[in-house]
Amino acid sequence: MLRLAGARLLDDSDYPAVRAALAADPVGSCMVSARVEVAGLDPWRLGGELWGADGRTARSGALHGLCFSGPNMIPLRGNAAALRSFADRALRRQRTCSSLVGPSEQVLGLWDELVAEWGPAREVRHDQPLMALDRLPAVPFDREVRPVRPDELDRYLPAAIAMFVEEVGVDPRAGDGGASYRARVAELIAGGRAFARFENGEVVFKAEIGALSETVGQIQGVWVHPDRRGHGLGSAGTAAVSTRLIRGMGRVASLYVNSFNSPALAAYRKIGFRQVGRYATVLF
Repeated sequence: MLRLAGARLLDDSDYPAVRAALAADPVGSCMVSARVEVAGLDPWRLGGELWGADGRTARSGALHGLCFSGPNMIPLRGNAAALRSFADRALRRQRTCSSLVGPSEQVLGLWDELVAEWGPAREVRHDQPLMALDRLPAVPFDREVRPVRPDELDRYLPAAIAMFVEEVGVDPRAGDGGASYRARVAELIAGGRAFARFENGEVVFKAEIGALSETVGQIQGVWVHPDRRGHGLGSAGTAAVSTRLIRGMGRVASLYVNSFNSPALAAYRKIGFRQVGRYATVLF
């Protein structure tokens, strides 16, 4: 008989079980895998905590629930009992995460447990197709899209801010004048994970590789200057970043998109992306 214990903080002794759980869904777990591969399970190095819910049988044990709690809360697996145990642990402290994000069944199930205390949310995005591409794009890529240089931060940052406001609905400069967001963008640029097409010194296309695990790279922040939309820059630019991931880094390219964004969905499918799962996001 399967028994689920309460959620517990995982430690290094759980590392093999965690890696096995993450490997079962490499695209869906990319955001957490990227952290664990670099930092292990130590909360200080990981930038958050990894919680588990154990399933015990008479002969073996396994993690039947897994949730990352940090700047974002990312429940990756777990039935209703596991999600309740994650909610119980989360409610023992003040909320510090800016969103819940991850596989839709887990995110929406966890939100059902948290909404009475943490709600209302600013926005709930119930249906976000998770897509992946494991072969070179089916459309030509834009050869003018390239990694952004560190000395181009001030030219790149306005486009990054515009994308964030358009996508998330808040200004990332709120609170600290933009210092933390600027530092995050500078970190992506320094790591060679921010890409852009510049015209006359201005960004007309941008995208970033937000999470990079050993097998998957997650593309985020795809944006085209409003004056240049409808001319194929988004498709060709995304194809360029995908090519860098697949051919240059040996990873599967992935991304997720709102289901109501029909033009983006059509563009990604034209590139060759196929849906491999479904995400949901709760924004605070």
